[in-house]
Formats: sequence, structure tokens, C-alpha cells
Amino acid sequence: MSIFSVVRFDGLRSKEWLIYKFPSDSLVLGSQLIVQEGQAAIFVKSGTVCDIFYPGTYTLSTENLPILKGLVNLPFGGATPFSAEIYFLNMTVKLDIHWGTTDPIQLIDPKYYVKLRVRAFGQMGLKILDSVTLLKELIGGMQRTEIVKFDRVKEYYRGLLVIKVKSAIADAIITNGISALEISTKLESLSENVKEQIAPEFTKYGLSIANFYIQSINFPDEDFEKINKILEDKAAFEIMGDGRYTTKRSFDVYEGAANNANGTAGVFAAGGLGLGAAVNMGASMNRTIGNPMQKSETKQCPSCHAPIAVSAKFCPECGFRIQELRCECGAVLGAGTKFCPECGKKVE
Repeated sequence: MSIFSVVRFDGLRSKEWLIYKFPSDSLVLGSQLIVQEGQAAIFVKSGTVCDIFYPGTYTLSTENLPILKGLVNLPFGGATPFSAEIYFLNMTVKLDIHWGTTDPIQLIDPKYYVKLRVRAFGQMGLKILDSVTLLKELIGGMQRTEIVKFDRVKEYYRGLLVIKVKSAIADAIITNGISALEISTKLESLSENVKEQIAPEFTKYGLSIANFYIQSINFPDEDFEKINKILEDKAAFEIMGDGRYTTKRSFDVYEGAANNANGTAGVFAAGGLGLGAAVNMGASMNRTIGNPMQKSETKQCPSCHAPIAVSAKFCPECGFRIQELRCECGAVLGAGTKFCPECGKKVE
């Protein structure tokens, strides 16, 4: 095995590398160690970290490797061979680490009450905080000449990232009642929230989070179409008031039940409401739209004289409010009455 007199790592063209293991553990006292800017070099013998070297040029000796000297019983002076593993670490900040949820978060939008499949994507930056801790806790046994990239760290933490991001988004939508259509305005606060939650986990392994961003929260177009349909319906009925919009939504439910092959009761029984609820709904339909087999009794509007239902409170033609007028003496007054037929008091 060849003995190296100069130990250095010029780096890779790509900045994706995190740790590089020098391809030989056969060294000699008097060799030169060159550590480039943005690097750190760690000497390891039998799992023990002997020393850390930062950017600069060093001549290896028993003076700057005292721990190694004790482990291999190196003599003073001379070009004495010895064995040790050398790891170069990338101490620069890696800012363009992209992440995303592997599967969607399924939840109910609190404003439009439709089921959505929400996904999130973003970017983060990492930096080595404690090189010795990183080497001991994260790397473990590395193969000779192996290069560890930042992607390996990202894969290691993917589960933690996804869980924390999902939790933060679900909490914002469900607990705080923020609609998925409006959550993009909360990306900054959500990003900071997730960063605070995951930072301690990275610190355990000698890494610090330089930045963390949730860049987008979105859901499929077909889910958006459900909300868009509701918005279109509401806009169409807005001039009539919320009451008529609610009635229209009720008719949609009735129509869907009527078109079901199993009938109204089957629809609601399948949904867990049971036959009783279906029967009640049928009675409600009769009260709302009337039974076409029965002829409704009518009366005349006092204002425009159009025929209206006996139970109507407003005239559907002129909008006149139909109400029963009573005198202070309790007598019922007809429309247009100027004096009470019972007590003779003038009607105001």
C-alpha cells in the first residue's frame, strides 16, 4: 500500500458533497496536510477522533497529533509510518436543498366544506455546526473513498420534515380555520413554525438549519373545481340573499337523492343517517315545494290582488308583506280597514 506524503482534497466540481474520506490510511510523520477554504479535516484512529484541522497547511508531527501518538506509540522525529483515517468535511452552507411531501395531506376545507388533497414543497439550507458530532452520529461506517452528499442527509430527515410540515399545515387549516385558498398568505409564519420544530433534531447530529421555506401549498385541479362550483353558485344567488342560496343547495341534495337507484332512503342510510332521516327529508320536501298531487288553497294579495298561497308571508309578484292585522281590542282587521268594526277605533 502506497504511503502519501501530501494529503489534500481539492473538492468536487459539484458542491453537493458533504463528507469525503481520503482514499488511504497509510501516512507518515512529516507529511503535509493541506486543508482548503470551506473545509475541515478530521483524523480518526480506531473510532477515536484524534484531531481536527481547519483551512491551512500543516506538517504532520507528534506535536499536532498528540492523541494519535498515544494510540499508535509513535516515536519522536523521523519519517515514521502510521495509519489513520482522514475525513474532509464541507463546512460551507448548502442553501438549495429541495424537499416535498411524498403523499398528500387529506383534509376538509373549513370554509367550503370540501375534501382536499394538499401537497407542500419548499427549500432549506444546511451547515455543519459540529463536525465531530456529525461524524460520530450520522456517518458511521463508511466504505473506502466513499463520498457522502447532502442528499443522503435529506433522505435521512425526510420523514421528520414531512411529519412536521403536514402537522403545521393541518393545524393552520383545521384548528385556525384558514381556507386552503387563503393559506398562501401564511407561508412565512408556517415556515418559521416548522423550522423551530425541526431545528433541535438537526442539532443533535451536528447540523444547523440556515433557512427553511415552504414555497408552495397546492392541491389538484379537480379538487379546486369543487370549490369553484360552490363560488359560482353562490355568486348566482347572492342577489337573492343567503336564504335562497341555501334553498338551492337543498334542492341539489334532493335531486341527487331522487336520481339514486336506491331512492332517497338508500342514499341517506348509506351515509349513516338511516331511514328515519330520509323520511323526515321527504316530509320537508313536501313542506318546501308542496305536493303536486294536491291543489293548494290560495288567497288574494291585498296590494296587487294576485293569487297567493294561504300560508305565504310575502307576495311573490309585488313583494307585499302579508300579515294578520289586529286591533288593540283583539279583533281581526281586513286589508285596507280604516276603523275597527268592533270598537270603532281608527286604524293607524
